[in-house]
Amino acid sequence: VKNFVEIAVKCKKCGYKTKIDKHELEKAKCEKCNGEYENKGIFNPMFTVQVGPIKEDSITAYLRPETAQLIFSNFKLIQENARLKLPFGIAQIGKSFRNEISPREFLFRAREFEQMEIEYFISPSMKCPYIDEIKNTSILIYDERMQTENKEPEIMNLYEAYKKGIIKTDWHAYWLAKEYQWFISLGANPENFKARQHTSNERSHYSKDTWDLEYKFPMGWRELQGFANRTDFDLNEHQKYSKKNMEMQDEKGNKFIPHVVCEPSLGVERAFIVFMLDSYFYDESRKNIVLKLNKKLVPIKAAIFPIIKNPEYEEVAKNIFKELKKEFNVVYDISGSIGRRYSRNDEIGTPFCITIDEKSIKQKDCTIRDRDTTEQIRVKIKDVKEILRKLISQEIVFKNAGKIVKTRIK
Repeated sequence: VKNFVEIAVKCKKCGYKTKIDKHELEKAKCEKCNGEYENKGIFNPMFTVQVGPIKEDSITAYLRPETAQLIFSNFKLIQENARLKLPFGIAQIGKSFRNEISPREFLFRAREFEQMEIEYFISPSMKCPYIDEIKNTSILIYDERMQTENKEPEIMNLYEAYKKGIIKTDWHAYWLAKEYQWFISLGANPENFKARQHTSNERSHYSKDTWDLEYKFPMGWRELQGFANRTDFDLNEHQKYSKKNMEMQDEKGNKFIPHVVCEPSLGVERAFIVFMLDSYFYDESRKNIVLKLNKKLVPIKAAIFPIIKNPEYEEVAKNIFKELKKEFNVVYDISGSIGRRYSRNDEIGTPFCITIDEKSIKQKDCTIRDRDTTEQIRVKIKDVKEILRKLISQEIVFKNAGKIVKTRIK
């Protein structure tokens, strides 16, 4: 509570109110009119609540501004019951709350948000055995020196950045790379990412080193995910005030407080915005929007259509739908022309459309249409579930999943 503070400011020109970090106070300009800010003082962005039915007997409590602290307070319970040995991580997802002065920028800055965090624990001198996995990962780097000398960020290999001492620990470099790779593997554009190091005067009181994975949003570069090396600060504090032992011991019997060498912290809403921005396209040839979400992220995996309203076609289509919905989130659609149905599903990101046509009744097969290319293949109905499973997991490429067919409607 004591250290969770920010500075409230008001524009001297237009009256716009917002908050800034302490290190930004001298340089920050109003984002509305570029005017100067007036310092309105320090405030705590944590929501206060009174616990107890009678006001004078109630106690003041706070809605959590981050999910991390429950991991620390429950550390020994989790570690002992799960029989965990270092290194290990404890992950949590849940609601967090910040009393924002001016919520703005869609879901980016809100008073209530969903947060995902990992606290990754090691012994104080433990090396990262997985560091070789990141040797081929490069990203735009903006370290403290570049910022203080007003230099431009540079593309760097994260492994080399660690070796040169730009990133202080191998674990920090590893987690930066892994989280960046996760976004790229799910379809985000690597050109929109940057790793920025916190400068000495902005780094949190508990942190040995902090990096942000930033993304180039329409409103500019913003923090997407934070990576703080919290050392043993939190467990030490909990041990100090709770009087509960937070120590572990090594194979030789030496006792120590585990260190959080890295804390990947991500807002779910910000990740959602990233994937939407990098998936949203307007297709000139189709004259409609195509949401090219990764197949693992799309809410609807396939749509099943009878090409026309015909009881015989509908029965086959419904049987496919009933079979597929046992394993996948799929929809059945009979409304409108086949072209309109394709367009509707392009707009919501459905990667595959399965159609029962005039050949399907005799040949016991159907067509599958690919969202991104509009190509279509013909496959046996009995094989549809297995083919769809392999297409979603990317075990096979679309053109090899069946016989390519030419169709009048794309």
